[in-house]
Amino acid sequence: MAAVGIILSGVGMDNIEGGYRFVYARILLDGINIVPAVMGLFGISEVLMNLDTEVRKEILSTRIKNLLPTLRDWSNSIWFILRGTVLGFFLGLIPGGGAIIASFASYAIEKKISKHPNEFGQGAIQGVAGPEAANNAAASGNFIPLLTLGIPANAVMAILSGALMIHGLQPGPLMMSAHPDVFWGTIVSMYIGNAMLLVLNIPLIPLWVKVLKVPYYLLYPLILLFCLIGAYSIDNNPGTVVVMLVFGVMGYLMRKFRYDAAPVVLALVLGKELERSFRQSLIMAHGDFSIFVTRYLSLSLLIVAVLMLIIPIFTQRRGLSALKSDE
Repeated sequence: MAAVGIILSGVGMDNIEGGYRFVYARILLDGINIVPAVMGLFGISEVLMNLDTEVRKEILSTRIKNLLPTLRDWSNSIWFILRGTVLGFFLGLIPGGGAIIASFASYAIEKKISKHPNEFGQGAIQGVAGPEAANNAAASGNFIPLLTLGIPANAVMAILSGALMIHGLQPGPLMMSAHPDVFWGTIVSMYIGNAMLLVLNIPLIPLWVKVLKVPYYLLYPLILLFCLIGAYSIDNNPGTVVVMLVFGVMGYLMRKFRYDAAPVVLALVLGKELERSFRQSLIMAHGDFSIFVTRYLSLSLLIVAVLMLIIPIFTQRRGLSALKSDE
């Protein structure tokens, strides 16, 4: 999927020589816009996937009460929150590691070290406090590689990176000095956003639950309508809507065959920067590929990348062999 995203990022004008590549329509002259691509991969495909699956709705009918934790809840969960915060923060720094991975990792750790693991899945507070703290910490940690290195850690950060580039802001080491207002404004907005979440979401939880009562035959057309309006409003071009629909069908087929859409988005955003840096290095080395292994930093990063590709293969095979031996 990452390779597909890199290929799609090559559509449009060559950023070195200025020629056009893989352009079969005028809408593709400037390349594939990240916004309609993401709306199609995650929005349209979700509608198509749900239409293809029979879903039975079950609405909670119990009256919602006792939303705020008590002092006893705080004292019982303080260590779970601290562990989840540290774990989620460091997992958020890793490209590809996001809030979902941090939540599941925290849940698994808390269940493993708990003296009463049988309580998990039945409302145990350690199974809620730890993963939620890891979730929030990972979401904040995702901003560090984006704002300091220009590397989006997941699909959400890739969308944010694309939005910053659209406004002429280049995420990376120079962003703090070149655009300190945006950099520090982003950090301050996190504190304000968390405060607003507490002020707004806790009283409005009963209202959000009522949204689940909206019939699917009304919800899906609304989602589709909002996606169409959003895609068309980007540049008032019907071709953008076509791009979104094509990516919607593509995302639907990817979900059907269990392919992940997040690497496509990451590669689509980083592909042009990857190609530009790669070709500039070759131009400096007069076409000699040894430049990538004769520099210590480049060689170290290549070794790390190869290890990250190889290690999951061996761990997966080891897990399969363990399952076969158990059978």
